[in-house]
Amino acid sequence: MKINLDLLKKLERSINTINPEKGKVPIRILGFGEISLVFELLEDPNHLAYKRIPIFDNELQVKRHIWAYNNYNEILANAGLLLPDYDIAWFRDHRNKIQFYCVQEQVAAESVGNKIIHEIPIEEIHLLVLLILREMKKVWTYSRKHKNIDVGLDGQISNFAVKGYNSNNYHITPETKLIYLDTSTPMFRIKGKEAMEAVLFLKSAPSFLRWLLKALFLEETVGRYYDWRKVAIDLIANFFKEQRPELIPSLIRLINKFFAEEATEFQIMPITVEEVQKYYDSDKNIWVIFQSVRRFDRTLKTKIFKKTYDFYLPEKIKR
Repeated sequence: MKINLDLLKKLERSINTINPEKGKVPIRILGFGEISLVFELLEDPNHLAYKRIPIFDNELQVKRHIWAYNNYNEILANAGLLLPDYDIAWFRDHRNKIQFYCVQEQVAAESVGNKIIHEIPIEEIHLLVLLILREMKKVWTYSRKHKNIDVGLDGQISNFAVKGYNSNNYHITPETKLIYLDTSTPMFRIKGKEAMEAVLFLKSAPSFLRWLLKALFLEETVGRYYDWRKVAIDLIANFFKEQRPELIPSLIRLINKFFAEEATEFQIMPITVEEVQKYYDSDKNIWVIFQSVRRFDRTLKTKIFKKTYDFYLPEKIKR
């Protein structure tokens, strides 16, 4: 991929993590995750999507993540998922700090699942979710066939895009092809050992909280992405966040029917409305507290200690 490394270095010299679109290097935000930002460099004609991950302290950590990232993409492709073209870029900035970017071919914003569900009729939303479940099945089937490799997936609706989607004239059909986007967190284990160094992702939390988060949440948070049932619950619960809660009962029925008819070999127990609600409430509370503490940490560093805050924070997320 044609990555403009000089432009990235220029961005880092004038980084504005508080008002990211008002820095000296113009960018356009493509999406906010709970931890990182995805954006386009407006001066770059290649129209790539950059995900900034400033968590690495040394080159050994970088090399491990590059290995895991490349292998995760290869595993997902071998499982049968469609992925955007991808690459990485990293360098030491003017402060000698490592800056790391996962880079992807950009997809149209209107083609991403969390946008589409506000544009298409309910029956097509149901079909879209069914197609996502079939993509997920490819991943868990791969894990069943490869005994030494366990593969995880973040199945939220925003991690899937519809190939060739045009909001002016498009319908979701059984032949619709999906593209999986979230490959920057390489979730796979070899003989039970995590390929990525998951603890590094806690660096976006205040230093005084990292030990507690590691002890209480890290293993459980990472582990749920290897459990297909929990991933399906997360997918359903995401419709609360996307302001479509009225769809949840019918989506639960659809998913339970899928597990009973198209994935019987996995012996997945039916999902209930109560556990989806409980899951969402718990997840929401964790992230609200986490983001509030990060904002406090940012204020402390930038206003009191006059230091640079390395991480982008999302605007207040409607949940």
